[in-house]
Amino acid sequence: MTTSIPVLPDEPLTLPRAAMPAPRPPLPLLTAIVPVAGAVVLWAVTGSVYALWFALLGPLIAVASIADGARNSRRLRRRDTAEAARAIDRTRREVARRHDVEREERWTRHPDVLGYLRHPASIWRAVPEREGVLVVGAGDGRSEVRISGGEGDQQAIDVRRDAARIARVPVLVPMTAGVAVIGPQPFAAAVARGLALQACLCLAPGRVRLGDEGPSWADAAPHRHAATGHLLQLSEDGGLVGADVDIPIVVVAEGAPPPPRCAAVLRLTGPARARLDIDGRTHDVDVEPISLGQAVQAANMLTTRAESALGHRAGEAPLPLDDLIRLAPAPRPDALVASFASVTAEALAVDLVRDGPHAVVIGVTGSGKSELLTSWVVSLCARHTPQQVAFLLVDFKGGRTFDHLLPLPHVTGVLTDLDEAAAVRAIESLRAEVRHRERVLGGLGARDVAEAGDALGRLVIVVDEYAALVAAQPGLHDLFGDLAARGRALGIHLVLSAQRAAGVFRDAVLANAPLRIALRVTDAADSRAVLGVDDASRLSGRPHARGVALIRRAGDTVPQAAQVARCEGGTIEEIAGRGGDPARRPWLPALPPRIDLDGIRRADAVVLGIADEPELQRQSPVVWHPADTSLAVIGGPSSGRSSVLRTIADQTGAVVIPSDAEGAWDGITRLADLPAGSTVVVDDLDALVARLPGEYGAQVLDALESAVRGGRARGIRVCVSAQRLHGGVARLIEGMHRRVILGFASRADHVAAGGEASDHVADLPVGRGRIGRTLVQFAVASDEATVRSAGAGSVLSWQPGRRAAAVVLPAGRRSRRLVAQWESWGVEVATVEGATELRRGTVLVGPPDAWLAQWRLLAQARAEADLIVDAACAAEYRALVGARDLPPFALPGADRAWWNAPDRMPRRIVLAAD
Repeated sequence: MTTSIPVLPDEPLTLPRAAMPAPRPPLPLLTAIVPVAGAVVLWAVTGSVYALWFALLGPLIAVASIADGARNSRRLRRRDTAEAARAIDRTRREVARRHDVEREERWTRHPDVLGYLRHPASIWRAVPEREGVLVVGAGDGRSEVRISGGEGDQQAIDVRRDAARIARVPVLVPMTAGVAVIGPQPFAAAVARGLALQACLCLAPGRVRLGDEGPSWADAAPHRHAATGHLLQLSEDGGLVGADVDIPIVVVAEGAPPPPRCAAVLRLTGPARARLDIDGRTHDVDVEPISLGQAVQAANMLTTRAESALGHRAGEAPLPLDDLIRLAPAPRPDALVASFASVTAEALAVDLVRDGPHAVVIGVTGSGKSELLTSWVVSLCARHTPQQVAFLLVDFKGGRTFDHLLPLPHVTGVLTDLDEAAAVRAIESLRAEVRHRERVLGGLGARDVAEAGDALGRLVIVVDEYAALVAAQPGLHDLFGDLAARGRALGIHLVLSAQRAAGVFRDAVLANAPLRIALRVTDAADSRAVLGVDDASRLSGRPHARGVALIRRAGDTVPQAAQVARCEGGTIEEIAGRGGDPARRPWLPALPPRIDLDGIRRADAVVLGIADEPELQRQSPVVWHPADTSLAVIGGPSSGRSSVLRTIADQTGAVVIPSDAEGAWDGITRLADLPAGSTVVVDDLDALVARLPGEYGAQVLDALESAVRGGRARGIRVCVSAQRLHGGVARLIEGMHRRVILGFASRADHVAAGGEASDHVADLPVGRGRIGRTLVQFAVASDEATVRSAGAGSVLSWQPGRRAAAVVLPAGRRSRRLVAQWESWGVEVATVEGATELRRGTVLVGPPDAWLAQWRLLAQARAEADLIVDAACAAEYRALVGARDLPPFALPGADRAWWNAPDRMPRRIVLAAD
């Protein structure tokens, strides 16, 4: 008896080759021939005839040899056949044994509901191969048994074929593929119930959760109250599959099409038999129906297990914020611990110093970000004094998230996008706060804020909707990156919140913010960017799951789920009622909308206003430095241009160029005669130049440009204002020493005036603008202030006298009225046509062409008489007076004329007919 050696389960089986038929025995030719030859030799020697009988021995021996060989071949063939049969039989038994072992291993690896209940230790056990599949039933599958050999033997071929398939093994489908069960409703519902219960037995609450819509028996399962994990929808009565469902299991009525979301279709062919259709292949399987009572018992068993494992009942309300605050550790100089969330009915402590020093919070709208930030702030305020920690709260989502926190003495201010300029100004002030803290630490010889004691508290900057903030002001990316890099030692901490992470938080912030909190997000990429896993995208969006957050602290390898406590109003009132000194504000208040000149006037300087320098935490007077001999004030309508010029004029006794064109011409053309120490003020220069004809406007600009260029040498200063820069006005202002840019309605106008696009702020108060990049509120002179004006344009009233007069006047009604008026005074008036000379006391009148035709009389009038040229003849003026210089500007249609007398400058006069 031989002992068989056990074959290892994973060792391939080997079948013997098929028995080969024994070869036919060969004909023993020599055996037959040799006796015949011997007999012949004996007969020849002996001569005896009896010797020939020996010749018969050869054939007899040959026949005997052939018969014996055939008998031996038959015996060997029977032995080989029997051995092969025994080998195949052993192989069949080994295959059956290995199939049993393999079947048991597969059911152990992938149990159905009955398998879980028989072995409760396997419930919720982490088995990677098990977690992503559902067992839809028992059926045939491909075996792992391997067999070699047996070539040429049909029985061996049958054995190999039978060994390749294994019966009644788990038939698996991907858990997220979706299963549609088609058949009579009671039977189909029982099968679907078993599949859903199997998923709940495989994955613990938090890894899979049951949707709100579902059968009543699922209310007993702890997965109904889970807020995290894959969403499983069980529809025993049919229905649509939600877009957020991860694991759909749907009962479909017979004849109805399965939902497109379900890749696996189980069509019942009997109470416990079905045909599975998936990936274009069909399988007959034995399904596992579960009754309603069995499902309720299993759900209750899971609830009991959850209470034992997790320490609290599923669906139990989280701890209120007041309890969490009482459970928080006592404050320490090197910590900033808060308890604002609970895990399994226990407080979760988050230390912004040790777990941070900065935090990033993400979550879609409605997930509970604002409540989380509020509870965090209140929790810290409840356990720390305003001198230990202060808060700057920024809400850039257009809401009033932090308004109810203003009564807290720890809160230095709430900034919103409703006043974007003030918000950005306060945030820019943080640069100065950094320098302030560096100076304090340097003075104390401390390495960080923990060693500074009570001399320096911590500052926490909380931003709700960080993406909107940096989208409105991209330059703040660098500021927050710098704060993130240097904040730990200085005691400045950032808590930045956004709806998503992609494209919002730069590496400079993320690298220094190891404290990550994610509420529900819709994109798995955002969850991975913050937590490193997809779990936040699987959080429930149901109302009762609001405030469920995944928190990963600096020392955590995986995020931890927690329920954020909601802050009630009484907690804030209780903290605010403790009193005490408020926290130090890290920025100065905004500039007032009006600053009176009398309050900041100085005897030794021309004060323009107050500069706001938040990056230096400073608001100081701005003066017009004597070395800057020219100043341009540019601004839109109602921006305060005239007010700024009035403020300058009130302090300098400036010569204010009047607004009328004639007076402006007279004042500007006499700038060369101003004494040293004078200040010239020209308001609305662009409008003035636009009112003057081309040559007059160009000459005005030339005169101002000469005054600007020679101002330092002559000791005079020039200040002009304009609304728009174009042509010569732009060229003039480009050469001035300083430029004030007041408010403009549009960013384009602000840039056109020479400002930076990022500095534009809509709806600035009147009199607020920038000198360079510095924001200034310009002072307003009192109403009683006196301003010296250059006066209106001088206009003389000319009348004929003793001297001869030559009057160039277009023919017409006005000419006839003037002649009649002069004649009524007794003046001799004649027309230039036909005249031969000019006599004293005589007035020769004629149109320009008539005078130009009388060259002799015109030359005499230039040398000896009063040559009067009506303003209507401006085109012929130079030809008439024989000069290239422009006459004083005269308003068209105002009865103006120019009086040219020998050895005198031309003067503007009025030719009135009254």
